[in-house]
Amino acid sequence: MWEVLRAAIAAVLALHESSEQALKRFRLLHKTASLRAGWLEKRLRFQDELLPLVKARMDTADGAAGLRARAVIATAFACLDAATMVWVDNDGEGDVMDLYDAGLAAVRG
Repeated sequence: MWEVLRAAIAAVLALHESSEQALKRFRLLHKTASLRAGWLEKRLRFQDELLPLVKARMDTADGAAGLRARAVIATAFACLDAATMVWVDNDGEGDVMDLYDAGLAAVRG
């Protein structure tokens, strides 16, 4: 599941025309309260939409697939947030996906 979510995040990030454009957008997103609030609302809706897809891929033997699916999705998005915040703080140095991977490794550690 982690690889599938990572691939989806990478695909969305690849929609930016350049890393400069991505940096401008993430900087604006992270520094503007109203945009941040809108992003969080969209993210919660997106997480709800992903839930049945992720849940279907999880082992349901103990009946906790819903909890595990929500935790996995929330963790992936939290690691994306952390990665983009660090990337913005570092003025776009490095690769967002490398930062995402490092954040996820820290959580899964």
